[in-house]
Amino acid sequence: MIENNGRIIVVDDTPANLHLLSNLLEERDYEVRAFPSGKLALMGMKNFLPELILLDITMPQMNGYEMCEYLKEDEKWRDIPVIFISALNEIFDKVKAFSVGGVDYITKPVQAEEVLARVETHLQLFRLREMLQKTNFIQSQKLAQQNRQLKTLNQELEKANKELKEKYLQLEEAQLQLVQNEKMVSLGNLVTGIAHEINNPLGFIGGNVRVAQEYLQDLFAGLSLYQKHSHLDDEIVEKIEDLDLEFIVEDFPKLIASMQEGYDIIRNISTSLRTFARTDIEDKTEFNLHDGIDSTLLILKYRLKANENRPAIEVVKNYGALPLVKCYTGQLNQVFMNLLANAIDALDESNEGKTYPEIKNNPNCITISTQLSEDLQNAIVQISDNGTGMPEEVKARLFEQGFTTKGVGKGTGLGMAIANQIVREKHGGMISCDSRIGEGTIFTIIIPR
Repeated sequence: MIENNGRIIVVDDTPANLHLLSNLLEERDYEVRAFPSGKLALMGMKNFLPELILLDITMPQMNGYEMCEYLKEDEKWRDIPVIFISALNEIFDKVKAFSVGGVDYITKPVQAEEVLARVETHLQLFRLREMLQKTNFIQSQKLAQQNRQLKTLNQELEKANKELKEKYLQLEEAQLQLVQNEKMVSLGNLVTGIAHEINNPLGFIGGNVRVAQEYLQDLFAGLSLYQKHSHLDDEIVEKIEDLDLEFIVEDFPKLIASMQEGYDIIRNISTSLRTFARTDIEDKTEFNLHDGIDSTLLILKYRLKANENRPAIEVVKNYGALPLVKCYTGQLNQVFMNLLANAIDALDESNEGKTYPEIKNNPNCITISTQLSEDLQNAIVQISDNGTGMPEEVKARLFEQGFTTKGVGKGTGLGMAIANQIVREKHGGMISCDSRIGEGTIFTIIIPR
């Protein structure tokens, strides 16, 4: 008697993915064993024989392909269905997954409904195959019953496949949602820095307003006394001396000017935020790319400033004469944000192990250049840094969804993939990377006018 919906092993070296898949399956009453590596999973299978295996591909020591090949060589394990779950999304990866014995392939990030539908389908197929192997040409009545079950199962499979096809048609919309989600995550991470920039002008505005109020109270007191007396008697003279009216007359305009300066700073920050986000615009609109770059730099200003570990990062702007470009402004600003934030990360990584004077002698620098193409049909933006650069194998995978060189919890692997999607698919443009070890990295964006 089956006490649960099925026995499943999940193998993934990423704790977050392992936790997500385990919880999802356990909520549907599956008996789950989770392992962070292929070798541990093979050891665990000696005491727990699964009916299905969800297997990641990219893992240290033994990758998913190697584990699947090992299973298929062993008679007691070869019939267990293996569903690959991976961020790798190339045809080559999928073909290889099926060639080593996988029965299905799910691309990360996973959709819960898709995982459950495929798990249920392949568990049913596995159990049916097991049942057929055990019965082995049973009586014709039972065979007819099994044929009916097969027919029903085929109908369910057709229904499941139809639903899966519909989900695939929705992937492009889901990708666009990922763009928005990534932008919101970036904005959230920047709140602390922006708040720091806003607090300074707010502080001296608040202090000056209090002083201004005191000045006004003193002035009103003096005017009140003047109204009571038709001539400047000793009391008025004494009060005027206490007020130091000459100083107030001299200092009050300076105080108001200081308040105005603080207000202007806040207004510029607010304007830059609106320019960066532009979430109220759904259609393409004519936009000054320099405004977008400048607003992004202002938002990132707190990361460019000097700190205890390094001097300020220098930003060199070589702006050419660019006309307005018709684009999705908010999305294009997100591309600038990803590239500039990555350049800062690259410079900070290149500073590791260096002393403050060493960095100061060879200062960190980001250079932004813009120009029109020779045929005047495209706007070209180049963002470069003088960091350590990146090797060819990293550069080759830079725009893959889910690929990141950052540590766990520091990168989603979506930023550059989304930037690539925005430039190529949404704007019909091009984005490329030229990087050399020890010299730095240059990103080039080409946007049709």
